[in-house]
Amino acid sequence: MENLLSKTNEASTYISNRIDFKPEIGLILGSGLGSLADEIEDAIIIDYEEIPNFPISTVEGHDGKLVIGTLEGKKVIAMKGRFHYYEGYTMQEITFPVRVMKALGINILLVTNACGGLNKDLYPGALMIIEDHINFMGDNPLIGPNYDELGPRFPDMSNAYSKCLIKVAEKVSKKVDIDAKKGVYTAVSGPYYFSRAELSMLRKIGGDAIGMSTVPEVIVARHSDIKVLGIACVTDMAIPEELVSITHDEVVEVANKTKPKFIQLVKGIINDISLN
Repeated sequence: MENLLSKTNEASTYISNRIDFKPEIGLILGSGLGSLADEIEDAIIIDYEEIPNFPISTVEGHDGKLVIGTLEGKKVIAMKGRFHYYEGYTMQEITFPVRVMKALGINILLVTNACGGLNKDLYPGALMIIEDHINFMGDNPLIGPNYDELGPRFPDMSNAYSKCLIKVAEKVSKKVDIDAKKGVYTAVSGPYYFSRAELSMLRKIGGDAIGMSTVPEVIVARHSDIKVLGIACVTDMAIPEELVSITHDEVVEVANKTKPKFIQLVKGIINDISLN
């Protein structure tokens, strides 16, 4: 994205002029999971199309609204819908909102998604705390000129997901009796559901779940020195030996059924997060 610094400043200035506080936590809400944004109190809602340089959501289940307000006593900024590489956007465009949220003041990003389960310990409706990822998208949002003002040329991804935040998520899941697994999320470009041979390969290289998002945003968040927690909602099983056809409508349906426990978990995590 040309003139990334000026575009980020233009978008963040527009948003900051609409609010009178600094957000502390950013939320990216995936397919069918956007209703968590409805829980935000004293919300200021801005359509993506109003924000300078913002892309527009084109996928069902992604409303395309920025919701800013208070959740569990914390100041949050939530993306009700994200952007995907397969929509035709560049990696820099789909991660642009993370740059903007950092400019607005967030230091923690909670990113969610709907995904397919590669690990037989998972099941449709399971929640998986992401402890690591595999970028199998064939691209990277940091390719191109590096702006030192935004982050280092070679950021370290060995601890992309905050161990402290993972501990908070595990603690909350036990407290509210939600069976949250831990695993490795594998990101692919899409926009098709993988073949049996491809799924078998991903499982062999260590993937527990497969999806078409999240990793680009996490890379940019870590480049920006933002702490990250990722939670994946398993909507279908992608076990090569037991593979059945799946549609996006079915993915959204399972995500919708999982919403109550997902919302309970995320709200508990936000309540327990220490901002010091």
